[in-house]
Amino acid sequence: MDWTGWIERFGESGVLALCGLAVGLGFGFFAQRSRFCLRAAVIEFWHGKFGDKLTVWLLAFGAAVVAVQLLVVTGGLDVSTARQLSARGSISGALVGGLIFGAGMVMTRGCASRLLVLSANGNLRALLSGLIFAVVAQASLGGVLSPWREAISSWWVVDGGPSRSLLAQLGAGPWDGLVFAGVWLITGLFFAHHSGWGFWKWAGGIGTGLMVALAWAGTYQVMANSFEPVQIQGLTFSGPSAEWLMRVLSEPGEPWTFGLGLMPGVFLGSLIGALVGGDWKLEGFGGGYSMPRYIVGAVLMGFGSMLAGGCAVGAGMTGGAIFAVTAWVTLGGMWVGGGITDRLLDKPHHQAAPVSSAAASSVP
Repeated sequence: MDWTGWIERFGESGVLALCGLAVGLGFGFFAQRSRFCLRAAVIEFWHGKFGDKLTVWLLAFGAAVVAVQLLVVTGGLDVSTARQLSARGSISGALVGGLIFGAGMVMTRGCASRLLVLSANGNLRALLSGLIFAVVAQASLGGVLSPWREAISSWWVVDGGPSRSLLAQLGAGPWDGLVFAGVWLITGLFFAHHSGWGFWKWAGGIGTGLMVALAWAGTYQVMANSFEPVQIQGLTFSGPSAEWLMRVLSEPGEPWTFGLGLMPGVFLGSLIGALVGGDWKLEGFGGGYSMPRYIVGAVLMGFGSMLAGGCAVGAGMTGGAIFAVTAWVTLGGMWVGGGITDRLLDKPHHQAAPVSSAAASSVP
């Protein structure tokens, strides 16, 4: 691909936006078809069940880390200047933010990326939650909630460079990361093989993870072929959500970015996936989940994502794929926070369901 020619024609911002659009289309389509969802995977794990949701997440995460580390060891990607590794980070922000985000995603029945995917499928609950998420994320970045974010982040700070690289801290290298990632991917493939999945479960899970690597690779190529300074970046939803909010509320004229192309790409890709699979359905509030629960969950996710430096995909998969210490701390916090919240809010309902069914079956 002639990256220099594309940059000369559309400019750095235009090419970045096109990269975001392409990555978003793929991510939205594959995530929709595979039902990729960290919240569902977390719940299956804490319920002691190795089901489809956990397997899909393992496939996506394993594919993302394997693909990124393959690019690194073959010289196709250099992530040393990525924000997750080069800039100062916060262990306290990653941990507390991960816990808060994990609680919020259980309350809203989906993380930031899942809300966008579901919104394109006609889910109005996800649409409202996503809008609230964007508002709170922006408020946490530079608004009324930013002092809280900065205070928590200051508790435990880590310098950029080797201190933020999990591989460097362990005395390991990219090949070790590749082997480690291979174990995750093989585990996912093993359980997927024994589940009797159809094509889209396999392709969707792996394809979702490959989009994480494609985001890194695309922005890296723009950076490498540009005469202007360009920041390499990965796939995330917290920053772009806040960016789109400000784009809508501000005067036009600001340059396009990777994140601004990503969001409509994911929406359109998910919409195509829903139409192909016959999954588009208009849904509102009702049933066991009330509007206050979704609103509180979206607020927690918005603040937690900015505190942690990313969402389940941005910090968890994108940062995890380059072995950023803070990303792995965030990911662990999300699993713990999600598990605790599910136990406190939903476990009684899960336990009561079999009893209700048995009682109903005994009625003549």
